[in-house]
Amino acid sequence: MFGLGPWELLLVFLAILLLFGAKRLPEIAQGMGKGIREFKKAMKDTTDELKDSVNTDSKTDASAGKTESPKEEKK
Repeated sequence: MFGLGPWELLLVFLAILLLFGAKRLPEIAQGMGKGIREFKKAMKDTTDELKDSVNTDSKTDASAGKTESPKEEKK
């Protein structure tokens, strides 16, 4: 995991524990979880929006190419 061994992870966890304290850690983790959830939702919404616009553009291009003008149909 990121090239860190178990001792390095333990050291990082202890440093975070000393910096923020035991009471703040759940609040920080909850805030990070909400942020990640919102980020994923925004990414999904953006990709869905892009896919919809691409599909709409390709449908209009395909339908425009298939229709013929009335003058050409009479010939």
